Amino acid sequence: MSAEITSVQNERVKRIIKLQRKASARRAEGLTVIEGAREVSRAIENGWQPVELWFCPELGTDQPRMDANKHECFRCSRAVFEKISYREGPDGVLAVGPLVGKTLAELKLSKNPLVLVAEGLEKPGNLGALLRTADGAGADAVIVCDSATDLNNPNVIRASIGTLFYLPVAEATSEEAVAFLKGKGIKVLSAVPDAAAVYTGVDLKGPVAIVVGAEDTGLSDAWKNAADLNVKIPMLGKNDSLNVSVSAAILLYEAVRQRK
Repeated sequence: MSAEITSVQNERVKRIIKLQRKASARRAEGLTVIEGAREVSRAIENGWQPVELWFCPELGTDQPRMDANKHECFRCSRAVFEKISYREGPDGVLAVGPLVGKTLAELKLSKNPLVLVAEGLEKPGNLGALLRTADGAGADAVIVCDSATDLNNPNVIRASIGTLFYLPVAEATSEEAVAFLKGKGIKVLSAVPDAAAVYTGVDLKGPVAIVVGAEDTGLSDAWKNAADLNVKIPMLGKNDSLNVSVSAAILLYEAVRQRK
């Protein structure tokens, strides 16, 4: 392990802060930042190869396995780690490594795939929660379309609790995703509030892609027009919509229930 870094003015420290805050910096360097012993360990266990590992003994003892032959390892002071940390109550583990995400062509689907598509999301927390939901339901993959949220935003990684590193996730335009799904013979189910059909009344046993959109704008016409099925989740109170991750969970687990 290298000598301890104690200055918050260190150039490496400034670089990590920039990677955390700016999507343009992440794209330019092809790197992202993961924080948390659990998240870093899950990423490494699933084949992600960090180029740097940072550890602060004052903040925690859960240290991922470090290999000086594969990545640089840094011990840092509490002041430095709290400067580079983006979360409250950091546990003293942080890693820098390659961006995550696949192309549509790289997705490997089962014979009877269950896919989640998220269009136009703006909040990193919502996207991270969707990834956790898709993993919990055993979805084959998630396709993120036309998102205002960077997939490699540290808050997406945090909200997904590392799910991003073992659940196949692809980024594409809506048009590309529609063509991909249709080409694979996967039925497109779009969730829209004014649909005639209730989600429990449609057949989700076969290959299906469940499409959800941002809470404020909903789905674009591209998905409404491409849908083989438009369904709604009944709203019995005064509010007219659910959080997007909640909606996705309801629809995904209905597919799971029917397939059981």
